[in-house]
Amino acid sequence: MRLDEFIDGLERDERAERRRLAEEKSYEITEYLDRVQDRFEDVIQDDTMVGSTSPSVFVGHSNYPSVSTGVLSPVGDEEHAGDYVTDDSWYQKGYSIDDVFQRRTGLMNSQQTVDVDAPGRRSGQTTPSVADAWDGMIGAQREVAIADRPVDVEIGLDGRPDLGVDVDDIAAPTGPNVAADSVDLTENPYVPRPVKKTLEDDDWQAEGAMTYLYRRGFDVYDIREILSAGALGQGENRRLVPTRWSITAVDDTIGKYLRGTLRNATSIDETQIWYNEFMGNRFWIVLTPGQWEYELVEMKAPGSVWNPTVDSGYWLASASEGYEGRTGYVDETAGAYYAARLGVLEHLAEEGRQAKCLVLREVTDEYWAPVGVWQIRESVRNAFDPDAGREVAGAEIPPSLAGEHATAESFREGIKGLESQLPISIGALRRKSDMVAGIQSQLSDF
Repeated sequence: MRLDEFIDGLERDERAERRRLAEEKSYEITEYLDRVQDRFEDVIQDDTMVGSTSPSVFVGHSNYPSVSTGVLSPVGDEEHAGDYVTDDSWYQKGYSIDDVFQRRTGLMNSQQTVDVDAPGRRSGQTTPSVADAWDGMIGAQREVAIADRPVDVEIGLDGRPDLGVDVDDIAAPTGPNVAADSVDLTENPYVPRPVKKTLEDDDWQAEGAMTYLYRRGFDVYDIREILSAGALGQGENRRLVPTRWSITAVDDTIGKYLRGTLRNATSIDETQIWYNEFMGNRFWIVLTPGQWEYELVEMKAPGSVWNPTVDSGYWLASASEGYEGRTGYVDETAGAYYAARLGVLEHLAEEGRQAKCLVLREVTDEYWAPVGVWQIRESVRNAFDPDAGREVAGAEIPPSLAGEHATAESFREGIKGLESQLPISIGALRRKSDMVAGIQSQLSDF
């Protein structure tokens, strides 16, 4: 498909209709939190939440190495506990920002404050390291993380929940917090054999264990849960890993693994332009012939999250790597860099090809609250999926142009062809992007 035909395929009316449908099912988060509190009152018995089901865990990062850690469980909706887990299904269901906040604020975080290395220190006791702790909160949390499905738990509470909402640019938002005296499993969960293997091998470094699980069909969402709970790595080095850090660590580790598999792969032979949009985010992905090279450029609109001032102009951020990758953490684009890179590398690995890649992310003012980098990961993944589809308001609606791509004569011509679609000038993009700056001398006819 020619690039001009590809761009003509962007139906603005269709985008507006999807926004309208999303707005029709919108509601106030504060009202939902009131309902959560009512449900909490219904299920609590003598400071114990009985009959609860925990699908996931959460480890905070504030005050590291003394962190809050706990299990997440829906309040009064245990039968659908699996629906509350942040994973790729949220994209397929076409969740809006409100939908995400509904799921996340409906999860009670029953937590304790512990040391990431030796959880018993919270009470001044000397206890085994995290690797050997299978009792109390840490043990229950690990059982939840390594199980193949949500686990039934009984939670002893210390006080009433704090119904605030915490937001983050990497992890999904978190809802009500409550101090827990105890967490006990009321069933014996099933642990998949590959997880048992990584758990029992105290000599296996965390990076190798993560790659092993990924190769055996575990998605990054499963792996980061296991890593957060201190169940991966060499025995003496195992510790709790804050959820925010574990998300980026897994994306980075699996990305490096996939990049390594492509080191001797043949390059693609044409410049390709792919597109996807989700939750007020637009992604242009330009692949062009050559050895692996990658750059993410973010363009955040005035009035969008992280750029709330309406008259400030677009806020730009970028980060890049060459054939050998990079060693330092990406500060300017943070977890978005690794999440988008993973989606690109998964596609190239499936094709058995390598390429230079530029990802352009436009954050529009429709993105009014952060939901986590999972939406970036899934948007890029599904840009390459010909079967991509999302269910919005009960109707199956494919993302406009997802799974299709246009071709261009060169990287230069591909960037030139996108000029009308980008919210910033090519000159501004050139000043921020190393890859576009590399063709500066050829852009005089823009």
